[in-house]
Amino acid sequence: MDHYTRASHPGLAPIDDTLLTRESWKVFQIMAEFVEGFERLARIKPSVSIFGSARVLPDHPYYKLAEDIARALSDAGFAVVSGGGPGIMEAANKGAFAGKSPSVGLNIQLPHEQGINDYQDISLRFRHFFTRKVMFVKYASAYVVLPGGFGTLDELAEILTLVQTGKTARIPIILVHATFWTGLIDWFKQTLIGEGVIDPQDLGLFKLLDKPEEVVETIFEHYEHRGFEPSAEERERLLEL
Repeated sequence: MDHYTRASHPGLAPIDDTLLTRESWKVFQIMAEFVEGFERLARIKPSVSIFGSARVLPDHPYYKLAEDIARALSDAGFAVVSGGGPGIMEAANKGAFAGKSPSVGLNIQLPHEQGINDYQDISLRFRHFFTRKVMFVKYASAYVVLPGGFGTLDELAEILTLVQTGKTARIPIILVHATFWTGLIDWFKQTLIGEGVIDPQDLGLFKLLDKPEEVVETIFEHYEHRGFEPSAEERERLLEL
């Protein structure tokens, strides 16, 4: 085996073959996560992915808001997909679990184990954030984003980027509880548009709403003249997501 050394290849550090082998074999674990996710989620249509803080307690207004939104979506025929953990994720699964459509949890294994909530009809487990993030996007008919921290902002930035760049279909992206998001949107307007790093029309990629019925109505309005099934062109884009 050809070993990279500083002597033979200046500027390159030696490689630990054992570590390299472990890294290489991780690809099969990653493949397994993708295959299971694709096979189990592809049949659950239409679905809406809901995001928000894991730190919100059941007596918080955000929890009740997420539960009511998920119940309304479930009764309207949408499977509801969350991260499967506590807080707003639990509220979303709980609302969907009480409704007519499936409640789905995409659970992640963390160093400090994330608790899996008890309101999941379908439960998947992931080791890798990036495979889990693909599952949130690939089959979603809409994104509903409630107040949250870095993880929530990560998912929001991900879907905004994918839609903005045309890597996925244009779907409703709904930010719930306008007062929470106002500061961020103001920064988008004043700094990102002001510096020319996004276009003014990019603010049209999302909507700010407050009530569960508004969320459901907005999603139905988006699909009123086109249906929930992706077009042939959109399917091709999703294959390269």
